[in-house]
Amino acid sequence: MTIAVTGATGHLGRLVIQKLKEKVPASAIVALARSTAKAADLGVTARAADYAKPETLEAALAGVDTLVLISSSEIGQRAVQHQNVIDAASKAGVKKILYTSVLHADTSPLSLAEEHRQTEAAIKSSGIAFTILRNGWYTENYSSAINGALASGAFIGSAGEGRISSATREDYAEAAVAAATSDGHDGKTYELAGDTAWTMTDLAAEVSKQTGRDMPYKNLPEADYAAALTGTGMPEGLASFLAGVDAAIVQGALFDDSRQLSTLIGRPSTPLATAVAAILKA
Repeated sequence: MTIAVTGATGHLGRLVIQKLKEKVPASAIVALARSTAKAADLGVTARAADYAKPETLEAALAGVDTLVLISSSEIGQRAVQHQNVIDAASKAGVKKILYTSVLHADTSPLSLAEEHRQTEAAIKSSGIAFTILRNGWYTENYSSAINGALASGAFIGSAGEGRISSATREDYAEAAVAAATSDGHDGKTYELAGDTAWTMTDLAAEVSKQTGRDMPYKNLPEADYAAALTGTGMPEGLASFLAGVDAAIVQGALFDDSRQLSTLIGRPSTPLATAVAAILKA
């Protein structure tokens, strides 16, 4: 069985390749990336593949049995880019697609969920066997917030007391590998999230504890938070998006207590304290 991974040079893609090499021979793994040079250190076959260039995709997927489709990072272009990959997979005879969607994609108020809904529908209508991996938030997404708090002395946001069931990229990578290398996952949709939810107040307390500094969390109205972010030089579009994410957190968009992630990987998800320690060390 040949397993290919898109976005193989990204943060998650690299971890998936690394974890796959612990389960299957390197000769059975194909790294798909826009730049094969950047994939040279992965120790597996690398093929040029660009989500936005359909002409690169069918050849890249030749001989592939299982495709781990890691969602594109280009919000607003994902639905079309993913459709390109799905079409190429169908033409190339790929037997199974595993797709990294977003937590509760079918009901999520997150603005980015719509593209995931479209992709899930496209995969299901393709006739190819599938597994949907609805990933929750990466704890590493808060690296910049932690660094900002270290510089300013406080966390800011508009997430209120909304609960975030995050896990690390390594946790999610292990889940993708488990689904790709074991039986019983065809046609299933997994809601993947950390075992223990936390709030921004909890994150501030954990960082304060580990650094020995008092860095409280200051909650702001969504518009004020977006304005504060643009005040740091962040582009207005990104600032609005991040403030919108916080507003969705208040609505429960990033909370899940089903523990499907830890069940799939066969161990507890990485605790917040451990992830914070790694971020601070980095």
